[in-house]
Amino acid sequence: MSLFTNLLNLHSGNKPREDFFTEIVAYFFSLNKDILIDWLKHHSIISDDNYSSVKISTQQEHQALASHTEDSRLDIVVELSTGLNTDVIFIESKIGAKDGNNALKKYADILSNLSNIRHRILIYITRDYDPKEESKQYDCDPKPAIKEYCLELSPKINFFQLRWYQFYSFLKEHASDILAQEILIFMRNNRMSHTNQFSSVDLLTMVNYNKTLLLMESTLSEEVQQEFKLAFGGVIKGAASRTQWKWDERYIIYTHFSPSTWDLWCGLGYFGLNPSNLTDYPYLGIFLQVSPKFGQRPKIIESMQKIINDKPNLWTPSNLKVLPAWSGIFYRKSLKDFLSEENHVSAIKLFFQESIKELKTVQEQYFDFPWKGVSIETVTETDKEEDLDTSPSSIAEV
Repeated sequence: MSLFTNLLNLHSGNKPREDFFTEIVAYFFSLNKDILIDWLKHHSIISDDNYSSVKISTQQEHQALASHTEDSRLDIVVELSTGLNTDVIFIESKIGAKDGNNALKKYADILSNLSNIRHRILIYITRDYDPKEESKQYDCDPKPAIKEYCLELSPKINFFQLRWYQFYSFLKEHASDILAQEILIFMRNNRMSHTNQFSSVDLLTMVNYNKTLLLMESTLSEEVQQEFKLAFGGVIKGAASRTQWKWDERYIIYTHFSPSTWDLWCGLGYFGLNPSNLTDYPYLGIFLQVSPKFGQRPKIIESMQKIINDKPNLWTPSNLKVLPAWSGIFYRKSLKDFLSEENHVSAIKLFFQESIKELKTVQEQYFDFPWKGVSIETVTETDKEEDLDTSPSSIAEV
């Protein structure tokens, strides 16, 4: 696991993933200004490197202009000076969310209002595909009839749209120190290393996606869901969804044991569906997890530790001695353990039923806590991204 992922997990509540990664990249550039210049030249953002000074700042605050409704905070600002001329670059970084509140237009306005600047550059770099057709409005290239008016109204803004996978590929080729390697690991863990080409594995996945999904659905059928609900008092409807697969790299049914929060929850199904190493297998089983802010966390952790001490061959710990962090215990097996079975679906269903019984057993023996599962509709896909940092952490990190 990445050092940066471990550090990010120390944040309780919302995990400031985008700001965190922004600080990492900005710090790396501050130590490796030559790599920054090479990266900008690689994408034809700048044409020369005759700069005597390179200044990098993050989270720079700008007061709202007359046409703006609120102040702006810029992710990264790069100031390049030749001694005679200064070029300014604003970098807006997104990992999961998209451009909100027309932020790019506001940043272009701010760039236009800066004085004594030669080149004004706005970079929008994202993990996910988020094309900006309106980008031409930032790149003022008017028809001859209105050219003079446009230049008087607003200086030219050069707009560039990039993807984080491009930076990943560039960094792999241009840096090999420990800091660069940790950044690459973090990017892989956060799905920022995806390329723009279909691999043979991608094609196999595409062809077999529906078959795989049907097999997984059949192992978490109504029969298994009913046993889960009887054991723990509830199940989130629609929990074993493609949204879970997309955002949290798991395909599960689950419930939580608090009426309004995710302080204590359990999930049953498939975990680690996007391993960084293609030779790794996903895990199957049941997971019990407690949040870092739960008032009864110390008592829950104490019980979890007793289970690990008494049943070390059955249960696996996760962050039990780390605070603040999501912590839990996992009753699991590798999918590889089921491949020799004649009927994979039947074998996996039996293991899921066994997992439910095992968690129910330790619940009754080790926990003095009123467990009552909740049955509600799961979050929608549009809400999922905002919930990522407040819902339980990814089990792939166990």
